[in-house]
Amino acid sequence: MLRHRTTYRVIYGDTDNMGQAYYGNYFRWFEVGRSEMFRFLGLSYKAVEDNGIFLPVSEAHCKYARPAKYDDVLVIETSLDPRIKAGLKFDYKIYQEDGKTLLAKGYTKHPCINREGKIVRPPDFIKEIIAKTVV
Repeated sequence: MLRHRTTYRVIYGDTDNMGQAYYGNYFRWFEVGRSEMFRFLGLSYKAVEDNGIFLPVSEAHCKYARPAKYDDVLVIETSLDPRIKAGLKFDYKIYQEDGKTLLAKGYTKHPCINREGKIVRPPDFIKEIIAKTVV
């Protein structure tokens, strides 16, 4: 399974009074990982929407292990679960810059929605992207 990695530096606005990243930001970083993985695979999120498919989050989970802090460089590892047939499920791990010290892990699930707001099966162009992740 392909695991895509991208980095993000924690900015001051990401942190609370204790200098630790606010817990909700991990979901934003999941989105960074998801968007960058799509881009790496040759299809931006914008292109998905331009093709009439939207991917709202229907479920999200995060398990926190250690806090990220101001100015930390995070490594966001994203993978796409190829077993899901009726939508998409992304798995994430966020590490410290060393790529080994786990800070958090989680997932998001996304149905495919058409322009009329109806749930549809993933179209061929998304199935092709999923197929690229099975290595």
